[in-house]
Amino acid sequence: MADLLSIGLSGLSAAKTNLSVTGHNITNVNTPGYSRQDTVQQTRAPQFSGAGYIGSGTSLVDIRRSYSEFLTTQLRSSTALNTDVKAYKSQIDQLDSLLAGSTTGITPSLQSFFSAMQTAAEDPANIPARQLVLAEAEGLTRRFNNIYDNINAQNEFINKQMQSVTEQVNSLAGTIAQLNKAIAGVGANGHPPNDLLDSRDEAIRQLSTFIGVTVVPQDNNSMNLFIGSGQPLVVGGEANKIEAVQGNADPTRFDINFISGGSKQNISKMVTGGEMGGLLRFREEVLDQTFNSIGRLALSINQEVNSLLGQGMDLKGNVGTALFNDINDSKLMGLRVLPMQNNVSGVSGGINIHNTQLLAASDFRLEYNGTGYSAFRLSDGAQMHVTDAIDPITNEVNLSFTDMPIPGRDQGFTMTLSGTPNPGDQYLLQPTRRGATDIASVLDQADQLAFAAPLRGEAYLQNKGTAAIGQPSVDMVLNNPSTPLPSNFVTEKLSLDHLAVLDDIELTFNSATNELEFTSLPSGVSITAVPQEGQAAPGTITELGIIPGQTNTLSYAVQVNVAGEVQSYTIKQTISGTPQNGDTFSVGFNKHGVSDNRNALKLADLQSKQVVGLDAKVKDIATGMSFTDDYGNTIERVGTLTAQARQDETATGAVLKQATDNRDSLSGVNLDEEAANLIKFEQYYNASAQIIQVARSLFDTLINTFR
Repeated sequence: MADLLSIGLSGLSAAKTNLSVTGHNITNVNTPGYSRQDTVQQTRAPQFSGAGYIGSGTSLVDIRRSYSEFLTTQLRSSTALNTDVKAYKSQIDQLDSLLAGSTTGITPSLQSFFSAMQTAAEDPANIPARQLVLAEAEGLTRRFNNIYDNINAQNEFINKQMQSVTEQVNSLAGTIAQLNKAIAGVGANGHPPNDLLDSRDEAIRQLSTFIGVTVVPQDNNSMNLFIGSGQPLVVGGEANKIEAVQGNADPTRFDINFISGGSKQNISKMVTGGEMGGLLRFREEVLDQTFNSIGRLALSINQEVNSLLGQGMDLKGNVGTALFNDINDSKLMGLRVLPMQNNVSGVSGGINIHNTQLLAASDFRLEYNGTGYSAFRLSDGAQMHVTDAIDPITNEVNLSFTDMPIPGRDQGFTMTLSGTPNPGDQYLLQPTRRGATDIASVLDQADQLAFAAPLRGEAYLQNKGTAAIGQPSVDMVLNNPSTPLPSNFVTEKLSLDHLAVLDDIELTFNSATNELEFTSLPSGVSITAVPQEGQAAPGTITELGIIPGQTNTLSYAVQVNVAGEVQSYTIKQTISGTPQNGDTFSVGFNKHGVSDNRNALKLADLQSKQVVGLDAKVKDIATGMSFTDDYGNTIERVGTLTAQARQDETATGAVLKQATDNRDSLSGVNLDEEAANLIKFEQYYNASAQIIQVARSLFDTLINTFR
């Protein structure tokens, strides 16, 4: 009877354990990361009798969880990817709405500004129309400022969120390390602690929502976790940390440091996956580029408008005053150069922007190795050729940058260092990043808008032919035309003293040679051929050949010397019709150009002129973009990335759902199944109890036979 009783007791014990496991499953149906558990039974060793081996019951050998390392890894990686995309999308959605919005974007203000300019050009003496130009200029600068403030607010949010995420990562890393210790200790008896394993897997999954990790299982059931390019976040029972700190060069742009012992390593460019990876990816791919693109556009509008105003005349007969602030103010120049915090020397610097048409929407990194300088454009990693020269008086170091190979395209800016840095010193150069916040409207007198052209052309009334001369257009201004023209040539402001000298330049037609001869020049004025870029100015000329009866384009340079200071105006104008011998034409200072709108028309034409992002020489405008096209490219790029992010969110969400479903189909608790198991194991328990009851009855019957 003892063997029958033992069999019944083994079944009773097994049924009780199964009921406990089933109850545990049911009560943890909503526990995150819980894996359904079941029991593993096997028969006890049979006992031999004369008739053969008789079974001795059952025993429980294991309580195991329904678990797949593959499905868990798949869920973990899908979680990291999906949260990465969500963090990226949440940020780029805001930026897309900001740039493309009718009340927040640049396009409406830009169109209003040039519309006001066109209206003013139609009646250049109209003061209210001029006042409208000033008002729209103010509105345009505020729109740039507001966009910068909003983008900068996103940057600050990313910094704060990075700090929050690092705290979550460090907390979870510590939890995982403690679970590793507990699992390694409990697992020494050969039976895995299922609930602890589930808790650790869930902690790792939660960690994956914040940062991408690589998980490496160890022999003692512990898990080692690595981030970045292999930095050990968790090793056994020990956890390292990460921190979000101000950038080495740019304090407004936080970096992620990996901390192990007393050492720190910047891993910002190595982190992928999770919310942290999405934030860093958005900042790298979108935010930095947008800062620089909007800044370049603001700088370009500033310089192009101011440059043209400096080549015109206002209602008072003075050379035009700048509408926008000086982009090369000493304070603004200094803000464009950020020394690395670990630089040994205290050498500072500034950036002078000499040609906005050549600017790239990018930051640059400058390094000094003790013998020379090297620079890299951060948007594409291209190395720059750096030319340096030391000012013998101030000891300042002047640097210019061009593309490789030599000679390459100028980058539109030069840099000045207050001295020679120490070997190993580095600088972050940001020529365009602050352009949108620095732009400001400074002109408040409408009559100072230079809408008139500086020169005028006329045909003498006594001329006998039908020739008509067009109004001259001033295209370039040189300080010293005797020196070679640089490839990065930029126009400068006209000098009223030099213009006043230009009373009348006379051109007389010689029918024998079909030439217009310069027959009368004011004192200090000479005529030269049009200089070519990168070449010295040619010598003086005395005539211009034309073909009578056709429209001819005249191109020449007027050189004016006042008290030893030379300015040269490269002039273009047309002459059409058929002149007679001796017909005379004049070109001179536009003294009373109150109703002249030629410069205003040039300003209005800036809206469609290709002056941003030139890829070749300054005059090769076919490779550039207009203001509207440049901003449109920025909107298009952000919009395309936004649409891609939305698709990625849908795709990664579907992958995550599938991974979750796959994991739950194996490891999740099914209440219907568990309810059935409850009934089954209850019956099992009752049947085992019945075996014991039978054994007891048989034993009582046997005892009673001997009484």
